[in-house]
Amino acid sequence: MSEAVKQAAAAGGQQNGQAGVTDALLPTYARFPISLVKGEGSWVWDDQGAKYLDFVSGIAVTNLGHAPKRVKEALVKQLDELWHVSNLFRIPNQEDAARLITANSSADAVFFCNSGAEANEAAIKLARRYQQLVLGNGRYEIVTFAQSFHGRTLATLTATGQEKVKEGFAPLPEGFKYIPLHDLTALEAAVTDKTAAVMLEIVQAEGGVLPVDPAYLHRLVKLCRERGVLLIVDEIQTGMGRTGKLFAHEHYGIEPDIFTMAKGLGSGFPVGAMGCKEQLREAFGPGSHGSTFGGTPIATAAVKATLETVLEENLPERAAQQGEYLMEQLRAKLKHSDFVKDVRGLGLLIGIECAEPVGSIITEAQGKGLLVLSAGPNVLRLLPNLLVTKEEIDQAVAILAELLNGR
Repeated sequence: MSEAVKQAAAAGGQQNGQAGVTDALLPTYARFPISLVKGEGSWVWDDQGAKYLDFVSGIAVTNLGHAPKRVKEALVKQLDELWHVSNLFRIPNQEDAARLITANSSADAVFFCNSGAEANEAAIKLARRYQQLVLGNGRYEIVTFAQSFHGRTLATLTATGQEKVKEGFAPLPEGFKYIPLHDLTALEAAVTDKTAAVMLEIVQAEGGVLPVDPAYLHRLVKLCRERGVLLIVDEIQTGMGRTGKLFAHEHYGIEPDIFTMAKGLGSGFPVGAMGCKEQLREAFGPGSHGSTFGGTPIATAAVKATLETVLEENLPERAAQQGEYLMEQLRAKLKHSDFVKDVRGLGLLIGIECAEPVGSIITEAQGKGLLVLSAGPNVLRLLPNLLVTKEEIDQAVAILAELLNGR
């Protein structure tokens, strides 16, 4: 070991006081004092040997559980063959993955990138470029919703309907409007001859696990069609079977012009994608957009194996069944709690709204071997993997009932 490596290893013991995090990292995350080092299925272990039932799934990323065998085998095989080339060349895995997506969704074409924020960034760019260069109407405004979350790039944090993510980043890009979800009057007023697209989540996951009302969504779709406005659906957290359909918009029988994917798309390997309708293809010709690492042989090997597993094992239907069971159990065990205000969600994206902030409950659950997270200050968010068993659900519900009924 070189002297420089030895010094770096020794420096790793210096802490910055934030949950024991090394001072070599910027403190951009409020981390829990747990170092997870191993995962299998619904379970993870920390560096002290403690075992946890994982109802976070990397924030809806490990939809197949931790270290799924088929994805691991595909990655190992690809690592032995080719890691990276460039999108200047054809990438067979990328083409196969795109065909899997288009054959099983309303998309006709796919662009691969590295994250959900990049997928949403691509969607915003595509909507504007289509309106301005293909249709020639100069439209550029994007309408989004209060409490939405679309990413951390300058454009996507501006699209996000939460002020807390924007603090200190001014001046923000122009061309974004925000309206309350389910307010038809505000929607009618916001969509003008400057509007390029309306962008929404089918379930506002970060915003409190709030599913969109079907009647409102259908009115929104109708309005977009009448006024020549594109519909973008952010499926970053809701896609890949999480809600009981491969993509959440399928519950409503609609076909967006553009939708975005990431999180569960690669089972933990970083990858994102944007799907769109055929008529938008013209707007993204050669040189219009790109990504050095978007859709590499390794990334799309993970996508292929993940999608094949989800489709062949019919995991969206399983998520619907297990999600229904989880909500039934939660409602039954928490029905007498004055502290719990609501249990809601879609598939295996579930929120428990509480009367007070839930930060201490999350910590207490960790102490009992259960990992959950929040969706805003007063909502517990549950995101088990799509292969979670009823026995594991029962264990999680028992812990939550013990914590919530005592308040």
